[in-house]
Amino acid sequence: MAEIIQHTDLVPESCLGKRLDQTLAQMFPDYSRSRLKEWILAGNVRVNDTIITKARDKMYGGETITIDAEVEAEVRFEAQDIKLNIVYEDDDILVINKPADLVVHPGAGNPDGTVLNALLHHCPQLDVVPRAGIVHRLDKDTTGLMVVAKTIAAQTNLVEALQLREITREYEAVANGIMTAGGIVDEPIGRHSTKRTSMAVSPFGRPSVTHFRVMEKYRLHTRLRLRLETGRTHQIRVHMSHITHPLVGDQVYGGRPRPPKNATPELLDYLRSFKRQALHATMLSLFHPITGEEMTWHAEPPKDFKILVGLLQSDSKLNGVEEY
Repeated sequence: MAEIIQHTDLVPESCLGKRLDQTLAQMFPDYSRSRLKEWILAGNVRVNDTIITKARDKMYGGETITIDAEVEAEVRFEAQDIKLNIVYEDDDILVINKPADLVVHPGAGNPDGTVLNALLHHCPQLDVVPRAGIVHRLDKDTTGLMVVAKTIAAQTNLVEALQLREITREYEAVANGIMTAGGIVDEPIGRHSTKRTSMAVSPFGRPSVTHFRVMEKYRLHTRLRLRLETGRTHQIRVHMSHITHPLVGDQVYGGRPRPPKNATPELLDYLRSFKRQALHATMLSLFHPITGEEMTWHAEPPKDFKILVGLLQSDSKLNGVEEY
């Protein structure tokens, strides 16, 4: 199925001298610039009953603009009855607490069984919203909070807010090694030169900034609170590995088990069996894309993360480290 989009309006005088695509972006802010440009090129936009296919054509003010287009449904993906932990929901957005071992979007090796498939089942109307409303992603084995848009207008505004760094995302993590103080990692991230499924710090990458502070120190590990200034693929994992403190359990970026000397048997076993990166999206804060209300959500780390922290704390105490 597809949603029919039909809009007719007069070009305001404030658009005198502006290009058609710029004018449409001002007149119809519910839609992204890229979508509006696609409609222009496809012949879905008329100016004074004349189809215009050049985005650069200048406007004078007073013209009648008509958009007559279709928003195609995400027909490639099926709705699946997969349980979602919904933290918040209204007519425009929903916030979920994603568990480990759940992929966000279908892709190579994961054609279904994803958050997107679950969203289509929970909100069938999302089949006309690009990517079923997904605004940002978490890695398969990263847990925590994600916001999803339920309408095109909400998605457009959230994507813009993300690009303007107006959405705050904070994480908790357990890293290998003892970190004495917090700091900032400001290093560009791009595709790894030889491992095409991995990312790496690269002078040819995109600007990437991660802030971190120390929450607790153990004998050979550190619990961190991190805040993303940018949102690159695997950003926290790559940045922590780059400063020689890869996350516990990270099979890709060097987080192999590194137990302290004379570690308790329980800690040894748990570090060896912890097969995902110890990373949890614990806080999400944003301005509602429609009402403008400031909203914040918190989610405690999952059980496996808490057990890991508890074992590290116990090991430190048993070995005479009282202040951690």
